[in-house]
Amino acid sequence: MKVGNIVEGKVTAVMKFGAHVELEGGEQGFLHISKISKSYVKKIDDHLKVGQKVKVKVVGTTRDGKWELSIKDLGETGSEGQNADKEFERKLAKFLKDSSRKISDYRRRLDKKRGIKKR
Repeated sequence: MKVGNIVEGKVTAVMKFGAHVELEGGEQGFLHISKISKSYVKKIDDHLKVGQKVKVKVVGTTRDGKWELSIKDLGETGSEGQNADKEFERKLAKFLKDSSRKISDYRRRLDKKRGIKKR
């Protein structure tokens, strides 16, 4: 195995600052929190679980001989980003619809208080 390889591994431990991954051939690697996603990662548990299989890119070695890994550097947009975009669009559409309804209700009540009738 060498730097630049893309390999599959299994998450063996999840910590606040990263995750340990067992790679093919029994080698160990470390995936830092900053290398999990291109978007901000607040809680690793939202992205990785112990026992989960992950595809990672080898980006270097640590001082203790483990491989430094990255999911972010795979260069793929991945379904994670697409799902996040769809979820954002869904929430935005719901917000706009709810806002429009609330404004219409407010105007109707205000017009009723002022005694304005619709034509």
